[in-house]
Amino acid sequence: RRRRLLLSHLFQPLNLPVGGEAGGEPLCRSQKLMLQGGLIQPASPGCYHYLPPAVRAMEKLVKVMDEEMQAVGGQKVNMPSLSSAELWRASGRWEQMGAELFRLEDRHGKAYCLGPTHEEAVTALVAAQGNLSYRQLPLRLYQVTRKFRDEPKPRFGLLRSREFYMKDMYTFDSSEEAARQTYDLVCGAYCSLLERLGLPFVKVQAATGSIGGTVSHEFQLPADVGEDRLVLCPEGHFAANVETLNEEQKSCPTCGEKLTQTKGIEVGHTFYLGTKYSSVSNAVFLSSENKLQLAEMGCYGLGVTRILAASIEVLSTEDSIRWPSLIAPYQLCFIPPKRGSKEEEKGAALLERAYDDLAEALPHLASDSVLDDRTQLTIGKRLKDAKKLGYPYVVIAGKRVCEDPPVFEVWNQNTGEVLFLTKEGVIELMSKVQVP
Repeated sequence: RRRRLLLSHLFQPLNLPVGGEAGGEPLCRSQKLMLQGGLIQPASPGCYHYLPPAVRAMEKLVKVMDEEMQAVGGQKVNMPSLSSAELWRASGRWEQMGAELFRLEDRHGKAYCLGPTHEEAVTALVAAQGNLSYRQLPLRLYQVTRKFRDEPKPRFGLLRSREFYMKDMYTFDSSEEAARQTYDLVCGAYCSLLERLGLPFVKVQAATGSIGGTVSHEFQLPADVGEDRLVLCPEGHFAANVETLNEEQKSCPTCGEKLTQTKGIEVGHTFYLGTKYSSVSNAVFLSSENKLQLAEMGCYGLGVTRILAASIEVLSTEDSIRWPSLIAPYQLCFIPPKRGSKEEEKGAALLERAYDDLAEALPHLASDSVLDDRTQLTIGKRLKDAKKLGYPYVVIAGKRVCEDPPVFEVWNQNTGEVLFLTKEGVIELMSKVQVP
């Protein structure tokens, strides 16, 4: 029998002081909830320890990303965080990025940066393959790695940090037409991912910034703490980041409706690059006419840790985390009766049996269930903690556990609904829950 996962054994320091940023800095909702819930802990400005529940959520999110990337032909790679200055000088970005790049030298005086993004590295990697044929294209390479950016003012926890996780994809195609088809395909995968997470996103026209290229879109979650200003058509025909518009544009170019403004958190960005990087590194392939041709490129990024924080920001209440249910660290919390209560004698054993039977009937949820064994605390206190941490479902051995058959109290945290179910009813309800 699988060992029960006891809450008292989890490394999740609750009720940490909600500080860790420069004095007087405002805290946003996701930052406050993640600190209070023992999901993250500040290490230095803009850098965080990710504690076990946050790592579980992140691993689930990466699994969903892997599914979406592999569905569009993505192949996973892993490139070094250290990137040679020569590559960045060749593309012109060593100077262009300015103070945002973390730069360092090795003992031989050779300069490097800690990669905020990997266009230079991946293009050099593909260029080194020398004998690439058009038959091997499209090539769609992606990775999920730590990225680094020397933010002048890191704030809002994982929404703007100096070290963060990102899923970045780089695509190589044989023609502009093929590259634009790839662009649409990857944008579709990003929409699919955000829809599966149940996040209220908008895809907006965006500026290409320091990465360059000719076409660019951002995937934004509307939120008050967002740093981007967006203009949207109320009918959904048009959406753009204000930095792409001229001052005069006040109405939708399609239907003429007045555009509305909102703030957004950018969680994804896509770029059609053309030959900007392939021409620098000479990333070429042999065409069907047996001629060497530059590959047409695109690059695509999703902020892994930013999606975690942004989803908490837009879905949660002020004092309770609500996760996209697919990536909740744990799906289920079991709360036995308080020590010394009249329900304890029967209820504790019945709840433990329900835990074990559920793990046996639904093995995919076995590692997603936690037993809150802090029976010195009241059920109310433990339920409050469970709400704070965002378990989608809480199963309580309350007063009705002594009935025949025993009835458990089941809280659906995301809808606020409370159900009274037998053990079989709990198992049937949980059989509908999806985990990646």
